[in-house]
Amino acid sequence: MLCDLDNVIRFYDLAPLAELERAVGVAEGTTAEVAYAPEVDLPLLLGKITKETWVDSIASALSDQMPLTHARELGMALADAPFRADDVVVAMLRRVRRHMPLVLVTNATLELERDLESMGLADLADHVVSSARVGVAKPDQVIYEIAAERAGVAAHQCLFVDDRWENVEAAVSLGMTGVHYQGSTDLQKLLDFLPSN
Repeated sequence: MLCDLDNVIRFYDLAPLAELERAVGVAEGTTAEVAYAPEVDLPLLLGKITKETWVDSIASALSDQMPLTHARELGMALADAPFRADDVVVAMLRRVRRHMPLVLVTNATLELERDLESMGLADLADHVVSSARVGVAKPDQVIYEIAAERAGVAAHQCLFVDDRWENVEAAVSLGMTGVHYQGSTDLQKLLDFLPSN
């Protein structure tokens, strides 16, 4: 099983950021819209820049809407947003791993290993394929091929779970079975066939 991390296992609390956005007079979501534009986000996800440089890029992009000090504050609030693991999903994935290899496949930063450790998930998967470590990001087919190889199986033997439809489509195009994740019930349906032990 190949599984995404963010918005499947890990969830961010963006309420403090939204409060700051209201305080400086911009619409909620403005910071994320700028930060996750490919030209700003992709270098971070490919391990080419640090989180600090990413914040600089966010602040620069926002600085035409507000003073640079406010723009930097918003960038930092996003970069340092608190996160948590979904305990229900983690329990399901630990069950999966007792029966088959589990590989996390995630567009992530160079801080991923530290983040997993902070959530108590350093041992969750057999392998972790991070875009920042392999230099390629979903939905590029190469990252799926790397993940299947780490799992030790052919692509057509892989089940791929992700919250982004374009990432699922890319996996399916390689012969994988794809699941567009929208909630833990999507996983539960898949796991009903597994033994309960």
